[in-house]
Amino acid sequence: QVQLVESGGGLVQPEGSLRLSCAASGRVSRFYIMGWYRQAPGKERELVATISTGNVANYADSVKGRFTISRDNAKDTVYLEMNNLKSDDTAVYYCNMRWPGSPSGAWGQGTQVTVSS
Repeated sequence: QVQLVESGGGLVQPEGSLRLSCAASGRVSRFYIMGWYRQAPGKERELVATISTGNVANYADSVKGRFTISRDNAKDTVYLEMNNLKSDDTAVYYCNMRWPGSPSGAWGQGTQVTVSS
């Protein structure tokens, strides 16, 4: 069983920055894709960014240029550096891991990010 533990959420002012972390433990595959999703009240969960074992990153258009996803394979940890935050970024952010043979992957518990003055 893979467990994902997220941290780093909180309240931040517009144009501010936050760094989210997600550490994986358990039976972790050698190859995996980790990513961040977010869900605002009344809206569907949406993809924010993903990153492969080879550090190939993809971003949603809404965050491209402002957010940076990275990973430390030695620690099985993924990060999301969020800069120039906007009110529309307010949501619960979820960490996700997918690996070969897993139809659904694993999810973290979610961490709240609130952007407000």
